[in-house]
Amino acid sequence: MIEKLRSMAIFATVVDQGTFRAAAKHLNLAPSRISQTVSDLEKGLGVTLLYRSTRQLSLTNEGHILYAKVGEMLRAAETGLDAINLISNQPIGELRVTAPAFVTQTELMDLFAKFAKSNPGIALKFNFSDYSRDLIKDGFDMAIRVGLLQDSELMSRKVGQVDRLLVASPAYAASRKIPTHPKDLEQWDWLHLSMRPERAELISKSGETASFACKIHVEVDSVYALSEFAIRGVGITPLPEHLANRGIEQGELIRVLPEWSMPPLEFHAVWPDRSRRESLTLIFIRYLANNSEYD
Repeated sequence: MIEKLRSMAIFATVVDQGTFRAAAKHLNLAPSRISQTVSDLEKGLGVTLLYRSTRQLSLTNEGHILYAKVGEMLRAAETGLDAINLISNQPIGELRVTAPAFVTQTELMDLFAKFAKSNPGIALKFNFSDYSRDLIKDGFDMAIRVGLLQDSELMSRKVGQVDRLLVASPAYAASRKIPTHPKDLEQWDWLHLSMRPERAELISKSGETASFACKIHVEVDSVYALSEFAIRGVGITPLPEHLANRGIEQGELIRVLPEWSMPPLEFHAVWPDRSRRESLTLIFIRYLANNSEYD
């Protein structure tokens, strides 16, 4: 019976993920093993559960019936684990988290590591990518988002922040008139991160705020790509402090208008109101928030 329950859970994962390959990646199993498990389940039940084609899978009538029942079974199991986690000193289960790639170079990684060490019963599966993932569609329990949050039905809580520096290569800065005010930067070539607003905001030591639309020259979807283009003299860009300082220390970048600062990027944990693993999600988020120096 245990093996049949496992096979049904794998079948439901195939349906959720859309392909055998995606399910295999999600479960960290070989695609051939996933396919064989579903075939064995079909053979044991004496029915066809999935129509297979080279491009997609679709459920048969029997597949729809089983998928609905398996979904109820898995939700009941998740609820049981959540109930145990609420009263257990050692929470158990799997937690899937997505976060921007550059977070791996920030203090949040220290918190991630400490949480993992102190919670051996929780299997943490991280996806580090500057491409924003869909929590519901892609099956994540929570995400770390950076900057202003868009209106959403997701719950959120601040768990940290990172300072930013405005930088350019020495050669690019030398090719331009020395700026004395942020407005002088309006016609500079800006390197832009696609998920960020197309405006720059700087604050002086006296509290003056300057905001203007950037003349975007190159747009990318990776913070690391911003750094590399800036080092190669393509334009000016704000970078997380750790990346900016690395380029400055190596003589590849310089600060532009160092007497002006940029608003820090805030890190927010976001999660569905009723997440798949509600108790584990909240345990992790509370840990991040309570141990952040910005709490």
